[in-house]
Formats: sequence, structure tokens, C-alpha cells
Amino acid sequence: MSCHPYAVIAAQRLLPVLRNADADQAVRQATALLAAGCRAVELTTSTTGWAEAVTRTVPLSDAHGRRALVGVGTVTSTAQAEAALDAGAAFLVSPYPAPEVREVAGRRAAVFIEGGFTPGEIAAAARSAGAAKVFPAHVGGPRFIRSLKAVLPDEALIIPTGGIRPGDVHEWLAAGATAVGIGDGLPADPAELAAVFAELARPCCAHCAPRTGRGDRTDRGNRGAGRTVTEPCP
Repeated sequence: MSCHPYAVIAAQRLLPVLRNADADQAVRQATALLAAGCRAVELTTSTTGWAEAVTRTVPLSDAHGRRALVGVGTVTSTAQAEAALDAGAAFLVSPYPAPEVREVAGRRAAVFIEGGFTPGEIAAAARSAGAAKVFPAHVGGPRFIRSLKAVLPDEALIIPTGGIRPGDVHEWLAAGATAVGIGDGLPADPAELAAVFAELARPCCAHCAPRTGRGDRTDRGNRGAGRTVTEPCP
């Protein structure tokens, strides 16, 4: 059984938000992110041909052979929500409270990360679906996240997005963010990009946890004995 999108996003801790000019650019960037070890990626309705991009990205796998989890962000209407799910989206994201999207998500049993900025909006989103996007996050900063976490349920997932640079991710995580959405600033160099995800990521479930020993899957050459390996979830 595949892990829930919340578990994958929480484990990845950095959620790329793609705002490309067209579908081809979105697919290329998503493919590069997957090759770097990213598994969950958020495309957005601001991209021309975004539904096509979702359809083309959904069948792809990440560097560990796990099926991509493709979300669609900036979803604010019934039509967008329906189109995103029809295209194969694993989760929906809105920048602010979106009752129409919430209704579609409920009717189709879809994962919806609803956006908000005020404590009331964020608390309502977290109560409704267990997770909330905080946008625009840079206005309040990490101290705002810390204050929110003090009054929200411990299990509430908080994903600040907007105006956050890759070098600031640890500060936001330390403040209580579950994961951080980043729209730009990620390195273009494949090795540097892979290093970002390798440094942040942690196993999303017991099945994905690193293990050692003779029974683990590993190459059986002379260098394989005792090497820590990861058995990825589907």
C-alpha cells in the first residue's frame, strides 16, 4: 500500500511548487526533481496546460523507484479541482479558504491542503483535513508558525509557503513547520539538487526506514555487507 501524501510530504520536508510557463517546462522541471530524489511535487494551475503536465508527470517515478505524488496548487474552483483529480493529482492545494474545492475533495475522497493566513483560517483547515497551507508565509515568518503551533493540535500539519528560500528551510522546520513549500531558488545543478533532498528527507514509514544486516536488500558484492539500505514504499 502506498503511503499517504501527508506522510510523504512530511518526510520530504520540502515541497517544490512549480509555476512554469507551459506544460513542457513543468514536466521537465518535475522530472529533474524526481531524479534528484524528490517524490512529492506541486504543479500549479497558473501553468498553461497544467492538466496535461499533471497527466504526463503522474506515471513517473523518483530516483528510488517510487511512484511520483503529483499535487496541484492554486486550485480555487470546482472546475479546477475536478480537472486536477481527473488528471491524476494525488492532492490539491489552495492559497486561501476554498469551500468549492473542499466540497469536491470531500465528495471524491481526495486529499486537500487548504490555505489560510489568519489563525482562524489555519485552524479551520487543520480541523477539516488535518493539514493547512500558511500563505503568504514570509509575512509572519517562523515566529508566526511557532505561535500557531502553540495553539493547534500537535498532529496538525502546517506547510508554510511563499517567500521562503532554500537556505531558510531549517529555521521554518525548527519553528514547527511540517514541511516548507518553495517556489524558486532550488539549485539547477542535478548534484546540488539531489544533495538538498538527501539532507532534508527522512523515511515516510517503517517500510521505508533504513535497515542493515544480512536480510536487507543490497548488492551482494564485497562492498554490500552491512551497508545501510532503504526499502522504498510503493
